[in-house]
Amino acid sequence: MATKSSKNVSSGYTEDWLPVRGIQNNMIITRDNYKVTGVKISPKNIFILDPIAQDNMLISLKNFYNTIDFEFWLVVADRPVDISVYLSQMQLLYNEAHTPAIRKLIMQDIDKGQTFINNNIVDTEYYFLFKSKDPDVLAKRVRMIINGLASCGMVAAQASNSDLRIVLDNFLNGGSTTEFGVVMPV
Repeated sequence: MATKSSKNVSSGYTEDWLPVRGIQNNMIITRDNYKVTGVKISPKNIFILDPIAQDNMLISLKNFYNTIDFEFWLVVADRPVDISVYLSQMQLLYNEAHTPAIRKLIMQDIDKGQTFINNNIVDTEYYFLFKSKDPDVLAKRVRMIINGLASCGMVAAQASNSDLRIVLDNFLNGGSTTEFGVVMPV
């Protein structure tokens, strides 16, 4: 008697193997009902501080990291910079300017903005991400991370839906922005 062998068909679509059901309420919802959320950290250049302030910040951060008693991921993600609104405003200022010197300064700013656009300039963003099935645990961890970073002199806020999409996009596309339409499986 011939037995029917089950054939494992793999999909060509990322959505079929990625365990993400969706992103909502500032959380990535996975298929196994885990919720992943986190905190977005505003970058701070400690190298412009005096050496004592640098040492104090590093000691504060070390002490803060040692208080974290749960699994977390530190993630660095690049977000494309959109300065089109700024360039439009500069163009309006240029059109309204009457003196050649002011028009020249504004045009130099517009040219610099065009250089940013042509060279795909990105903002680098930093995140603490963590997961749990309990939303209350996640909310407590978000507050703890934000308060801990504030005590170190850092500014942080809960990652938004948009932030989490950027993190996933960076993970799936190696930091490259996707601008194509439909992708057909091979």
